[in-house]
Amino acid sequence: MPKPTSTRFTPPRFTHTHSPGTNKHQGLVLRAQLNKPNTHTNPYVLTSLLNLYAKCDLLDHARSVFDEMRCPNTVSWTALITAYMNAGRVREAVAVARDAFASGMRPDSFTAVRVLTACARVADLGTGEVVWRAAQEEGVAGSVFVATAAVDMYVKCGEMSRAREVFDKMPEKDAVAWGAMVGGYASNGHPQETLELFFAMQTQGVKPDCYTVVGSLSACTRLGALDMGRQAVRTMDWDEFLDNPVLGTALIDMYAKCGSTGEAVVFQQMRKRDIVVWNAMILGLGLTGHGKIGFALVGQMEKSGTKLNDNTFISILCNCTHTGLVKDGRRYFHNMTQLYNITPRIEHYGCMVDLLSRAGLLQEAHQLIDDMPMQANAVVWGALLGGCKIHRDAELAEHVLKQLILLEPRNSGNYVMLSNIYSNSNRWEDAAKLRSDMKVNGVEKVRAYSWVEFSGKVHEFRVGDKSHPHMDQIYQKLDELGMEMKTMGYKPTTDVVMFDVEDEEKEHTLVYHSEKLAIAFCLLTTQPGEVIRVTKNLRVCTDCHTVIKLISRITHREIIVRDNNRFHCFKDGCCSCNDYW
Repeated sequence: MPKPTSTRFTPPRFTHTHSPGTNKHQGLVLRAQLNKPNTHTNPYVLTSLLNLYAKCDLLDHARSVFDEMRCPNTVSWTALITAYMNAGRVREAVAVARDAFASGMRPDSFTAVRVLTACARVADLGTGEVVWRAAQEEGVAGSVFVATAAVDMYVKCGEMSRAREVFDKMPEKDAVAWGAMVGGYASNGHPQETLELFFAMQTQGVKPDCYTVVGSLSACTRLGALDMGRQAVRTMDWDEFLDNPVLGTALIDMYAKCGSTGEAVVFQQMRKRDIVVWNAMILGLGLTGHGKIGFALVGQMEKSGTKLNDNTFISILCNCTHTGLVKDGRRYFHNMTQLYNITPRIEHYGCMVDLLSRAGLLQEAHQLIDDMPMQANAVVWGALLGGCKIHRDAELAEHVLKQLILLEPRNSGNYVMLSNIYSNSNRWEDAAKLRSDMKVNGVEKVRAYSWVEFSGKVHEFRVGDKSHPHMDQIYQKLDELGMEMKTMGYKPTTDVVMFDVEDEEKEHTLVYHSEKLAIAFCLLTTQPGEVIRVTKNLRVCTDCHTVIKLISRITHREIIVRDNNRFHCFKDGCCSCNDYW
């Protein structure tokens, strides 16, 4: 069979036969063949050569070929954009796209998807919107692939209302489109919308993939919605949880952070356990007051041949923090560098500062901050401030607050914590001045609220908010419990009230804290003996902690409260934290 003559149409056919492993020299030889009159003017030939160079990792040559084109068409622009994306140079791909649209290029569906995907990766909203408008003008926006890419772009840019608008207008939605929207709500901190859309997906008969289920489980974790989490689990084959570490980790995390440690033992059934799975289980055990079991799991992990990593030590140090095991914490912190050759990150130092501060070793914690090889962040200083509150060290707290104001001047929690310290020390004028400073600086206190899941709906409760339809019965229930608790010797812990008012008024303020309202609601609406689960956005105060212990004894209920710090599992008048939190 005779060899084909090298014509201007031969090179494209030749380039399609090249693989990524093609010798780069062959590409250069082909380029030399093209240096003939009129050959290099054919955009089809030059685009094929551009693709060849891109596959051979000769991106500069690819760009040179593109620059020779007199009037690059949509295919040529897309080829160059794709070349930059495949090389991991996404920002440059977006820059090329901007040039393309500025030159008047009109996208086809493939180009629109490629550029929207690039914009999503670097969160370039401006360019993404230009592409989406062009796609609409060219009539390709109706493609499920283009519209899904637009949804993903808006999600990655944090524009959830725009993403939802595109999603709702899609003429057809496949599992990927639903997953992009569900995952977007989850990753942008909208757990209720995540679950609403996830369950709407079921009614449309669309089966979720594993990543969509992971998004729904993360939403359940955030809300403490255990029953909804169980429903989400039923949408997948159980074997997928046992064989897929990503799904398994999300499931363990959800069970542990919803206070259902018993169900989290699904860990023992998992057939594939990577380091992330082990770390999630160790951390979950620590958060729910099972630190010693967590330490035992570390031993099992090493015996299984899984090497401890830096995140493992964060889980271990968190365990030490929540159980007050200072000696163990010091030992693990020392061993991670000396035995495991792991350099501590700021998260590890933060755990140690938290551990020492809670234990009352405030000067040692402060010295550790001074000795850190990196600048302390707000989390580290906040841990020390928390210790100052527990141990009522107003002088050190004032110093710490100055550091925190520099780092996060609009975080009201720092001001409130110091105000609490002043109030506990009867420094009412200082507390009042601090509140006045907050107003002057425009810093608003974050309102406390608690929520529970009941009959597939999340119910929120706030102090002073009487909008809930059961509020009269809730108040009556709390009054009944209050009378019974006083016969048991209960006295309100009024020093948590930050205002200099009469004790009677302080007691009234304490009665209707949000977590108490949520618990009373559950007592009214759930069956006797049923476990009560409450989530709160802020730390549980000492008075509420005492009250919930008594309620658990009076009602013979197990009450699990997750605040922004840890889990409290109340049963028979005791708490899993052993009053250490």
